[in-house]
Amino acid sequence: MRYDKPPLTFQEQADLLLARGLRADRELLIARLKAVSYYRLSGYWFPFRQSNPDQKFKPGTSLETIWKRYTFDRRLRLLIMDAIERVEVAVQTSLIYHLSHGHGPFGYTDPVNLPNISPRVHADLLKKIKKETQRSKETFVTHFNEKYGDCHEHLPIWMASEIMTFGMLLTLFRGVKTSIKQEIAREYGVTDKVLESWLSALNAVRNICAHHGRLWNRELGYKPMIPKKRKHPEWHEPVAVGNNRIFAILTVLKYLMRQIAPQSSWPERFYKLLAAYPEIPFWPMGFPKNWRECGIWGANE
Repeated sequence: MRYDKPPLTFQEQADLLLARGLRADRELLIARLKAVSYYRLSGYWFPFRQSNPDQKFKPGTSLETIWKRYTFDRRLRLLIMDAIERVEVAVQTSLIYHLSHGHGPFGYTDPVNLPNISPRVHADLLKKIKKETQRSKETFVTHFNEKYGDCHEHLPIWMASEIMTFGMLLTLFRGVKTSIKQEIAREYGVTDKVLESWLSALNAVRNICAHHGRLWNRELGYKPMIPKKRKHPEWHEPVAVGNNRIFAILTVLKYLMRQIAPQSSWPERFYKLLAAYPEIPFWPMGFPKNWRECGIWGANE
């Protein structure tokens, strides 16, 4: 089947939405469509469409309601990115510390020291790091290459980590010896498998945020593991934390931030965001009705 939908002008897009029953001032609607594309906004008005072939909106659907969901989601992404950055830096610091002390500054270049990934994946990681090194304009990279480049093809791990993406860091974490992963995970009171799943899920969400993707009613592709009830009852009682919506990511971040930066005002900023948008439904984000009774959210507020 060929795709033959033609592009529409902003004015035509606005008229189409108005004809489908959207309540909006036409000029404001055109301005919104110019600022945020029709296709991007469609993810926020999709729940308001009736199940009919002509894609009519449910009665009373307004641009104001849809725009509030969009702005809420944008602010939520920024808040989540802030917490993910703190987690990424903390885990990176711990990983580089253990790896360098165990295998030296260039130990990461030897596949023997990353036994949990294949030689092909290891070679690909080094290739990506080398590419980032060549692209980098950082002063420390230039200085190292000028002073030590005649003897060393690669940066020491503590320098290389500063130009790695979260995805590269995740590959490095997956590759190190299980004993190192376990040592890092113990710092956060979870198993290495749980922490690895959390980092995978956070990396996926970070990529969504980096591309300004929608979070508020998205089902997660990478689902974080929920710690076992026996050792971590606060994840299960009196509120069970699911793992398929953004509430799971928020709960993981709340848990990790409590240990990485207990002085942070991140939880308070999150509560203020929710308070600023009382009309936003929580259930599409996976929030249980009594989510504030969850042990993770009730601690150290």
